[in-house]
Amino acid sequence: MNYKSSFLILFFIAILLGCKSQNPNITYSSETLKIIPVSQNSFIHISYLQTEDYEKVACNGLIYMNEGEAIVFDTPIDIETSNELIEWVTKTKEHKIKAVVVNHFHDDCLGGVEAFHQLNIPSYANNQTIELAKKEGNAIPKISFEHKNELMLGKQKIINRHFGEAHTKDNIVSYIPSEHLLFGGCAVKSFNATKGYLGDANIDEWSITINKIKTAYPDLKIVIPGHGDYGGDELLDYTISLFHIE
Repeated sequence: MNYKSSFLILFFIAILLGCKSQNPNITYSSETLKIIPVSQNSFIHISYLQTEDYEKVACNGLIYMNEGEAIVFDTPIDIETSNELIEWVTKTKEHKIKAVVVNHFHDDCLGGVEAFHQLNIPSYANNQTIELAKKEGNAIPKISFEHKNELMLGKQKIINRHFGEAHTKDNIVSYIPSEHLLFGGCAVKSFNATKGYLGDANIDEWSITINKIKTAYPDLKIVIPGHGDYGGDELLDYTISLFHIE
């Protein structure tokens, strides 16, 4: 083999390795924020929370877009990163943010909600979330609902619903029927995840609550947990088994 042939082989190997090193699913990436498409209209946003017990934790949220508008589910962890997300949605994707929906009262759900309030974007959460956020001294969503809330984005319905206690007593899930998609937040675990933080959890009710969600939405194709990789309804089964009590 001559020098030229060897060089060409090494050149193409380098190209292949370079292609493999890039994640083709990431549509936006910075040190503080990543955005990953899961369908034509739906994107996971990932920001990073520094914790004492678990160090730096990647936190999932959701962006759903339709007919020039968008709804954000859970904010990034702070105002600065939330502004980064808002700019991507409004400037890069040219969609108007209609609302932000908060899954539960922890910082990884509403730490950046003031960035949305500063732009007069309404925020929604159930009554318990607002009361718990007040007690915790966290940012407070503006619009409350009791058990269930429905929003429209264009002609598509979004259902935000409290099925019961799990990761927290107030945790909801958000279901988009047209996408067959569930944003489960921290009540749903990624495959092979541990039980995680249980300081505000109801372990006795956790699997019961997830069973109710699975029964209510049997058509799920995309399930997004609060942390870790997304999947299908097998994440509900995994979460049920993780917290099942004989």
